[in-house]
Amino acid sequence: MRAGWSALLAGAFLVEYLTHAAALSSLTDPPERRRLALAGAQADLYVRAGLAPGRPLVLVHGFAPLGKNDPRVREAAALLARAGFDVAVPTIPGLTGGRLGPEDAEPVVGALAARDAKTVVVGVSVGAGPAFLAAADPRVRDRVSAVLSFGGYASAREVLRFWLTGAYAYAGVQGRVEHDPELVWAFVRANADRLEPASRAILEAADREALGRLLDAPPPDLQRYLDSLSPLRVAPAIGARLFLVHGRADRAVPYTETLRLAAARPDRTTLVLVGLVEHVEGTGGRGWPEVRDLFALWRVMYALLSASPA
Repeated sequence: MRAGWSALLAGAFLVEYLTHAAALSSLTDPPERRRLALAGAQADLYVRAGLAPGRPLVLVHGFAPLGKNDPRVREAAALLARAGFDVAVPTIPGLTGGRLGPEDAEPVVGALAARDAKTVVVGVSVGAGPAFLAAADPRVRDRVSAVLSFGGYASAREVLRFWLTGAYAYAGVQGRVEHDPELVWAFVRANADRLEPASRAILEAADREALGRLLDAPPPDLQRYLDSLSPLRVAPAIGARLFLVHGRADRAVPYTETLRLAAARPDRTTLVLVGLVEHVEGTGGRGWPEVRDLFALWRVMYALLSASPA
């Protein structure tokens, strides 16, 4: 009975997330949103109203200027709570302004330490960085039951190359995407003071060839900074099961980053590449390929809802 209900909730969650049809909302009551006390961080907790506690989950948002109060983050947290999770959502300060740093993992570590049971960690987009760093942290590593990266990245160096030059490549897959220059340079300006003047000058010059050479052989200051942000560096230290989901048509973070991450920690890792999502939103497509994608996503969601995702 419980397995059947979890299967139904997993399917209804996906239908609502991908299409915005009220498939899950029609089956469940709105969750309660409470303040979650964390040292040095702002956080909320979403729980199922009037029901037994759900599976603990920490949602690590991507770029969201309002952090935990961003409407997209609140909507995702509420939907996860309707599906059967107790969802902790800390604000990640660096991801409210595009200023990335290894300290962004601390609110996630705090949220994991505050949970009473093993916890699922979900990292969305660039939130995969703090999610993986926290899941590998010796202080809380044993508290993590599974990690889901959705539209995330593996190498900060390679995702920076993509943002600055549009180029991506891994394992025979390569391409180029044109980005809005203002968005790119807003990121550079937000993080420029972390770098030495020589590296900063090349980043700000907007010369693709010079940027490529810089990232092919980063100076020590830039290499240290990028290594400190990279899930690739810590993935082998994570003992929990990994679920890596990425849209093949993602123009914000290329799916080659998830291929790279899966290769770094292949054991107990489930890789799902789909056409049903672009970055972290549904495409609304129909057809047999999308049905197969939906089933693959359903299996991930059902595994996370089950008693033993590991």
